[in-house]
Amino acid sequence: MRKIRMGMVGGGSGAFIGALHRMAAALDGEIELVCGAFSSDAQRSKSSGQAMYLPADRCYDSYQQMFEQESQLSADKRMDFVAIVTPNHLHFPVAKMAIEYGFHVMSDKPATFNLNEAIALKTLLENHDVLYGLTHTYNGYPMIKQAKHMVACGELGQIRKVVVEYSQGWLASKADETSKQASWRLDPKLSGISCCMGDIGVHAANLLEYVAGLNIEYLCADLNTTVEDRQLDDDGTVLLKLTNGAKGVLMASQICIGEENNLRLRIYGENKSIDWSQMEPNTLWLRSNNQPTQMLRAGVGDLCSSAMTAMRTPAGHPEGYIEAFANLYLNFAKQIRAFHAGEDSSNETHDVPGIEQAIRGMAFIEQTVIASKSNTKWHAMNISES
Repeated sequence: MRKIRMGMVGGGSGAFIGALHRMAAALDGEIELVCGAFSSDAQRSKSSGQAMYLPADRCYDSYQQMFEQESQLSADKRMDFVAIVTPNHLHFPVAKMAIEYGFHVMSDKPATFNLNEAIALKTLLENHDVLYGLTHTYNGYPMIKQAKHMVACGELGQIRKVVVEYSQGWLASKADETSKQASWRLDPKLSGISCCMGDIGVHAANLLEYVAGLNIEYLCADLNTTVEDRQLDDDGTVLLKLTNGAKGVLMASQICIGEENNLRLRIYGENKSIDWSQMEPNTLWLRSNNQPTQMLRAGVGDLCSSAMTAMRTPAGHPEGYIEAFANLYLNFAKQIRAFHAGEDSSNETHDVPGIEQAIRGMAFIEQTVIASKSNTKWHAMNISES
């Protein structure tokens, strides 16, 4: 038994999401960071890695150098997988090279720069014996797993309507564009064809499908660019038709002043409804028309096994975003261990979003942009090459 060895591309000094990935990966003691190419600037990459106490010879000038040199190390030293935490335009080339060199991949979302790249990534994975995970973090919350379980068990009855919203306010003004995190997200050369839908709308869509156990079949979108001279959307509303005939609404915005990371999911069945908010992640509300409303709490009562497994502390001790993030990394570590042991290492068994979710996410982003520009009302969630 040993720790799973992780390399990282991106996430150097001044980066936001890379530090969160490192914290999440390290939380359960199953994964250790052993190497990285932390910046496109070779000197910054080296200094960033050494600030993380990595040896100088494992702090690489580029991801190309990292994959080439790591692959030449002995099996008891080289990294097992790479975490990709770069701007979107690099997700595919980094993942492609990692897969070709035989390394497993855990990628930040969205999976790629466009849908065609996501489909190409699936073909690569079919031809190489490696694992792929995608950090749709919100799937990792214990009460989201409880909600998914309740829907799957039929406690709500047939699903009729779903409402999911993700509201932020951090891009509400022109002055907000100066940060490193904002500048690349608003640049179509680095981010892709969408800012808001590509950054947070895709999270909302994934969460909806994950919990409801249904896919988005058709959508009608209205995307907006509310701040002068922006090239990409910062706000949007999407009407949805799901595979069982249920209807839905998805709202995502980064210009809602005063909102932090207000992700909320409501699912209405024919018998009951559930309501979860990231602002109070340990609580899940269960409602009906003829019974008292119930407040389900993480760690209290008879919750499903997947929810219980996702918790680390007794009831009343708050767990949040880092812990949810860590659940994905913990499950990916289990997946890698199963892979090396010749056991079932599927994404479904270990509950890690994978290439199918990656493709659906990219299809959602592209179809919302296409639909918003079109006079046609409904657009199919096309997951074939465009």
